[in-house]
Amino acid sequence: MSSLASFAAISAPPLSLNKTLAVPTRLSSCLPYPSPIRRCKFSIRCSYAEANIKEDFPSVPIDVVADVKTERIVVLGGSGFVGSAICKAAVSKGIDAVSVSRSGWLSSSDSWVDQVTWIAGDVFYVNWDEILVGATAVVSTLGGFGSEEQMQRINGEANVLAVGAAKEFGIPKFILISVHDYNLPSFLLSSGYFTGKRKAESEVLSKYPYSGVVLRPGFIYGKRKVDGFEIPLDLVGEPLERFLRATENFTKPLSSLPASDLLLAPPVSVDDVAFAVINAVTDDEFFGVFTIDQIKEAAAKVQV
Repeated sequence: MSSLASFAAISAPPLSLNKTLAVPTRLSSCLPYPSPIRRCKFSIRCSYAEANIKEDFPSVPIDVVADVKTERIVVLGGSGFVGSAICKAAVSKGIDAVSVSRSGWLSSSDSWVDQVTWIAGDVFYVNWDEILVGATAVVSTLGGFGSEEQMQRINGEANVLAVGAAKEFGIPKFILISVHDYNLPSFLLSSGYFTGKRKAESEVLSKYPYSGVVLRPGFIYGKRKVDGFEIPLDLVGEPLERFLRATENFTKPLSSLPASDLLLAPPVSVDDVAFAVINAVTDDEFFGVFTIDQIKEAAAKVQV
C-alpha cells in the first residue's frame, strides 16, 4: 500500500462574542430587547494529497453557523436590597440584567449600576410582552409586610401573576426568593406573609417542575440603604452566622423545638443569595427548593 499523507488547515476569521450591554435608562415604559442568540459564521478549509496522486484538490470553504447563548435575566424588585445585589452579581458574571421596580432607577455611584437596564413599573400593570423579550430567566424578590390583604397581594398574587406571565411568554426559568419557615407552629405560618410566599412557591414548582427554583433564606444581612441611609446589617449578621455555625453541633438537638429557628437558623449574606441565583440561572440541573445551607453551597460554586 502507498503511504497516505494528509493534513487539514482550519482557518476562521476572528469571532466577536462580546455581548452588547443593555443601555441604562430611566424609562417608565419598556423597550424591546434583542434576541439572546447570536449567530456567527466561520469557514473551514480542508485539503489532502496522496503520495502517488498528482491531482490538486482546491480548498472549498464551508460555512458553519454557531449559536452562542447569552443569558439575560429580568429581576422583579431589582432596585431593592436583595434585587440590586442580584443585578450586581449578574453584571460581575457577564449576564445582562434588567430591573423592574416601582422606583425604577437605583441611586448609586457604583460603576456596575450603569450596566443594568432600570425600568419603573408595577408588576400588576406592566407590559410583559416588552419586558420579557430576550430574557432567559425571571427572578422575583417581591415580598413585604403590611396588612393581611397587602401581604397576600404582594407575597402571593404578584408573584403568581409574574410566574404565569413568564410561563406564557416561554421563559425557561423562574427563580423565587422566598423565606425560611423558622420551624414556626402552624398558627403563625397562617399569616398572609407566609401563606402568600407558599402560594407563590407552589405556582413556581407547578409551572416549572424541572427548572423552577425556590430559595428559602432566613435573615439576610449586608449593607442596606433605606431613604439614603446605610444600615450595616452585616455588623450583626456576619458574626452571628459564624457563631451559630461554630456551635451548631451543640445546638442541633434544640432544632426540633417549635420556633427554635428564630434563634438557631444562621443568617445568610445578601451576596450568597445573589450568587445562588446566578448558579440557578447558569446551571440547568439546579432546580427545586433550597434551604439556608444549600443556598450557601450553591453560591460557593460561582462566587470567585
